[in-house]
Amino acid sequence: MKSKPGYRLGYIVVISFISALGGYLFGFDFAVISGALPFLKEQFSLNAYWEGFTTGSLALGCIAGCLIAGKTAESYGRKPALMLAGLVFMASSLAMAFSPDLRFFICSRFAAGIGVGMASMLSPMYIAEVSPAPIRGRMVTTYQLAIVIGILITNLVNYSLRNVGEDAWRWMFGLGAAPSALFCVGIMILPESPRWLILKGREDRAKKILNDFGDSNYAELAFTSIKNATSRRETISLSSVFKKPFLTLIVAGVGLAVLQQFCGINVVFNYTSAIFESIGFTKDDQLKETVFIGAVNLLFTFLAIAFVDRIGRRPLMVLGNAGLAILYIAIALSLKAGSAFSSVLLLAAIGVYAVSLAPVTWVLISEIFPTRIRGVGTSIAVISLWSAYFILTFTFPLLAELMGGIANTFYVYAGICVFATIFIVIKIRETKGKTLEEMDAVFTH
Repeated sequence: MKSKPGYRLGYIVVISFISALGGYLFGFDFAVISGALPFLKEQFSLNAYWEGFTTGSLALGCIAGCLIAGKTAESYGRKPALMLAGLVFMASSLAMAFSPDLRFFICSRFAAGIGVGMASMLSPMYIAEVSPAPIRGRMVTTYQLAIVIGILITNLVNYSLRNVGEDAWRWMFGLGAAPSALFCVGIMILPESPRWLILKGREDRAKKILNDFGDSNYAELAFTSIKNATSRRETISLSSVFKKPFLTLIVAGVGLAVLQQFCGINVVFNYTSAIFESIGFTKDDQLKETVFIGAVNLLFTFLAIAFVDRIGRRPLMVLGNAGLAILYIAIALSLKAGSAFSSVLLLAAIGVYAVSLAPVTWVLISEIFPTRIRGVGTSIAVISLWSAYFILTFTFPLLAELMGGIANTFYVYAGICVFATIFIVIKIRETKGKTLEEMDAVFTH
């Protein structure tokens, strides 16, 4: 009788964390704007429209990055695609730092978005493909952990640079080149995804890598499972993905991605200074709040890692959306009253988001698509996510003006969270403990 298959947890954790460094770079480019925006507004005399477009231009690059990542990952492998993302990160960080004018800066931020978009698709996909089912949720959540570490460290750096002078923003963006270089070095030691190698007919190489992941029993079972799934793989046209039985998967993935952004929490991350300026906080206090936000975000992400493979994906998503809806109503009332208690409520909202929507959405997007449509399905979902992010960040300053103040925008986001709760209950099924090859049966039957 064969022994129970065993995997090398330490090795899988190490390669997952290296891939997850793409999330750190995501967190950097995501957070650096909150500290730099007050300086950029003075440097380039930004009105509400250009403030929104400058912030949201990252998302436009992310959309392009997802398209590039999908093609590169399918044709050349996950590892070369990750390396390309790291190089784009490094070059764009330096370009933003040395921008001579607003047009050049926006183009550079768009390029940074290409790197973010590539990493946002490739890192969770790679981690999901190399992780055994019992720990896959926790491993993919390390990507979100890397994002929030990037956010916190970037916020601390931004705060420390607040008194450098009018060129402080250049240092804020330029320092992103250092972690980018570290990411590129780390990618060199990553193995290629066994699933991609088997799809390309390189079975001997895939077997060797699977033997590095665990004992011979684990490698044999994993190889057989992947081989059986890929042997049934047929050519899937883009139009057929939007028909049964795949339509259910696309609706689920796109819905999760869009609602994660339209829940509104990213306006707190990106427009921290504007929100706290509305209740009288100084520039120093605004930057200090970004540090508190990053710390709470990190703390609750650790809780998410503990819960995602125990409680499950679906309960966390339902509780997260419902909790945000309630907190947003309280935040709107508090901001209208000009109360400093708004800070506590906003931190609570960050905590709820960090333990639920933030990591679990990435986990589900990396899981719900079966092997034969994983590449195109993940691309569609992540492109939808970044499109929604652009709409959210671009419209927030305009929406605040239209609705007579920042406070009233939170009523809109509360309503969206109520809708998202209903969507999760109706459309999303639990994936905890299922292998990637079992996802077809979970979602299409």
